[in-house]
Parts: sequence; structure tokens; C-alpha cells
Amino acid sequence: MTTDLNTPARRRGRRRQAQSADKSHADAGYYKHIKNTLPRVEVLSQDEVEAIHRTSLRVLQELGIRVLNDEARRILSDAGCEIRDEMMVHFPSELVTELVSKAPHSMVWNGGDGIALDIDQDALLFGPGAGCPNVTDTERGRRPGTLEDYVDFTKLQQHFDIIPFLAPSIEPQDVPIHERHLLAGKVQLETSNKVPWVYARGSGQVFDSFEMIRLARGLSEEAFRERIWTYTVINTNSPRQIDVPMAQGIIDFARWGQPSIITPFCLSGAMAPITEAGSLTLSHAEAMAGTVLAQAVNPGAPVIYGAFSSNVNMKSGAPVFGTPEHIRTNFGAGQLARRLGIPWRSATGTAGNAPDVQSAAETQLGIWGAVLGGANLIIHSTGWLEGGLTISYEKFIMDLEVCQTIAQAMKPVEATEDAIGFEAIAEVQPGGHFFEAQQTMARYSDQFYEPLIRDWTNFGQWEEAGGLQTVEQAHTMWKQIIRDFEPPALPQDRLDAITDFVERRKREGGAPPVD
Repeated sequence: MTTDLNTPARRRGRRRQAQSADKSHADAGYYKHIKNTLPRVEVLSQDEVEAIHRTSLRVLQELGIRVLNDEARRILSDAGCEIRDEMMVHFPSELVTELVSKAPHSMVWNGGDGIALDIDQDALLFGPGAGCPNVTDTERGRRPGTLEDYVDFTKLQQHFDIIPFLAPSIEPQDVPIHERHLLAGKVQLETSNKVPWVYARGSGQVFDSFEMIRLARGLSEEAFRERIWTYTVINTNSPRQIDVPMAQGIIDFARWGQPSIITPFCLSGAMAPITEAGSLTLSHAEAMAGTVLAQAVNPGAPVIYGAFSSNVNMKSGAPVFGTPEHIRTNFGAGQLARRLGIPWRSATGTAGNAPDVQSAAETQLGIWGAVLGGANLIIHSTGWLEGGLTISYEKFIMDLEVCQTIAQAMKPVEATEDAIGFEAIAEVQPGGHFFEAQQTMARYSDQFYEPLIRDWTNFGQWEEAGGLQTVEQAHTMWKQIIRDFEPPALPQDRLDAITDFVERRKREGGAPPVD
């Protein structure tokens, strides 16, 4: 699909949209500290929550988890787990309960320039789509992701305050995998002051990334260990397996006091039982197993309870999102996370192949399921298509509108005497209007949420401005942001130190991922 942006009317629409690209900055401080003010939806009774929790403990003790990493098995054995044939680790229920209780119930993530994100039981933070091998936009179509795309999406993540931490929207496939962590880290630290992420693909890549963050933030090793400066996502190999790099990632991050988001990916009917309760049971068991490993390494190590369960299309086996099952599973996962008292991460998504009504609706439904379930971090909130195979420039912008709207809805309703408005009501005669009322005149410029790209003009105004549809407006906005982008200032000596480190490590061969 191509978009003609060169007609006079469309150029007028483009200029109109140029005025709105910075609207998100009005609530910059608020978007870093959103609190979920809604009641949490519960689909399970307390007895059912306990039954799932007990069954998860039974899975860990009686059935076990295959742990492919030798060091992880030694650590778990020393902590009191039993190692049996085929690398199976069996977790005594009492040990699981003891070690999981050591995980902190809140934490603070730190970026540059004094950025601090409080992650507690009421926090609500939106993360971008991540891990996509392909990228698409309406001019160039679908294609493998490149480093240039990776830079673009890092700029977009930096620009919008509703995205308070970074994530790897693109896998830059034109960069060799043994160097990818170096260039990805360099781009993050040069382009953004937000909390960066780190690949967990072996200790070499992790430690290189930690070193770059220390250089960018001006930290000693001791200062780095004292606070949280980055994070990683750990995906178990459902069902009941943790592979070598994922286990090593848990170990490395725990030792350095940095958080792992331990996330089983239990698709009902494929990698998990077909029932929602069965999928929740397996996911809960795997998340607890990863948490136990982190606490066995370093009691009190920060972890995030991950739960990202949906179902599959039973006709094709492909994952689907925004389904009733996805939403209900999010509700149940929230109850289980609160049972442990650990902050939790969920995600939205879509099986849609284009930035259209289907993909927008599925993403919104998944977000609301996570919000109402009480998720503290919601990953893949912006841009995802095809179940994560592709990220869209236009859909990234479109989804931001949803995230910002939900964030604004979390603000408390003002109920002061002036807001309740007896005098305003008295001022306007029956059958009149409030456009010129004193209360309206005092408040009209900032009382309502101003949208990014939603068009609230009438048909004639919309047509005269170019008649741009939502995808076209999103296209105009992302191009303008990237064209005008200016990175936050970083001292030149730190920029030079990062560049020197990356070039040296590339000459040394980088760091191949572990298998």
C-alpha cells in the first residue's frame, strides 16, 4: 500500500498535524507515574486462586521443570531442589514459598537525567511493541527490520512520554548477532535518557551492556549494583522448560541487582492446557520457578511476575490476541500475581496483518484486559502486528492514542466547589449554553484531553484540511517526529567512551549468544 502525501489538500493536512506532534509532552511528569485507580476485575474466587496456586506448587514439586543450564541446576540444587534425570529440577513447595516471599513488592527503575519509575502494586506503565523481526510502513511496505528502523523506533519511544522505558521494537537483522547488543545499546544510550533494556543471550552480551550503561550514566560498579538501571525479559520455553540463555539471564541480572521480567508464554491449546485455568496454572508455576532461581542467586533480587497468556486459532495453530480468553486470563493472572505480592507484567497484541480496524480493536481489548486485571507494565502496547512478527510505524502512533486516553482516564475527578459548578449552572439561563460561561472561559484551553491524531473536526473542515484518514495522519506524525528529533544531551566524554568501548569489543569479536 502506498500513500499519496503530495496533493495540496494533503499538504495542508500535514501542516495541521505538525502542530500536534508535541502534545504528549504536556503530561510528561504524569505519564511516568500513572496509578491504576480502577477496581481490579476478579474472575476467580479466593478458593479458586488458592486451588490454582496449590496445583502450581504441585507441578513444581511432583512434575518439575527441565532446566538446561548447568549453573542454574547447581544453584537450585544447593538451595534445596532435587535434580533428577533429563535435567529435571523438582522444587519443594516449602522452598518455593520461602524464596518467592523474598522478592521485593516494589522497586524503582532509573534512567538518565534523574528519571525514576516507581513500580508498585498500583503502577501502570505502557511499553512499546518489542522483538519484531519485520517492520512495515505505508510507503515502503513490509520488510526485515534494520538498524535504521531500530534507530527510528528508539526515537519514537523517546519522543512520547507515555512510553517511559525502552524496548527492542526491532531486531536489526542487518547487524550480526554477536555485535547486535553493542549497537542496540549504543543507539539506546545516545538517543534516549529513558530506562534501557538488555538482551539476555549470554553473560558476555549482558556484561557488555551493563558496562555501556555504566559509561553513559557515569557510574562505578558499586553504584550500578545499588540501584536499578536496566531490565530484561525472560521467556520460559513452555511447557516446563527454561533454556540455557534464559536461565543465565536470570542468574546474571540477579547477581547485579537488576530486574528480570520472568514471562511464560502459555498459549492455551498449544504450549499450555486448552482451559484458562490450566494455562494459568502452568504459567504461574513457571513464573515462580524463575523467581526461585533469582532469589536463590541473590535473596531480594528484583523480579517482575510475567503473565502473557492467550489462545491459538485451533484451525491453524497461530496465536491470537484480544480474545475473550486472552482478557479473562489477564484477569486471573492479576489475581495470582497479587497472591504473591510481586509487581506484574502483562501484554496486549493482535493477529492482524495491517494497521486496520481488526488490529486496533484487538490491541485495545488486550490493553483493557491488562489494565482491569491490574498489570503494572503492559508490553507490546504500541505498533505490534501479526502476533509480534512485524511492527508498524503507523500503528505505533495509533496505539499511543489509546494508551494516553487510558492514562488520562486514571486521573481523579475534580470535585471542588468550583468544579461542581453551582455558580456556572446559575449563570446560564434555561435553554442557554455554557460556551461563554465564566467557568468555561477559565478552563477551556486545558480542561479536555487533546488527541494526537483523532480528528474531531466536522466533515467540511476535515475535507478542506486534506481528508486524511487515521493511518495517513499517523504516517505524517511519525515522519515529522523522526525528521525533527533531537536527542537528550549526554556529555561528550561519555559519548566518546561508549563509542570506544563498542569499537573495541567489535574488534575483539563481540559476544556470541549462548545456546
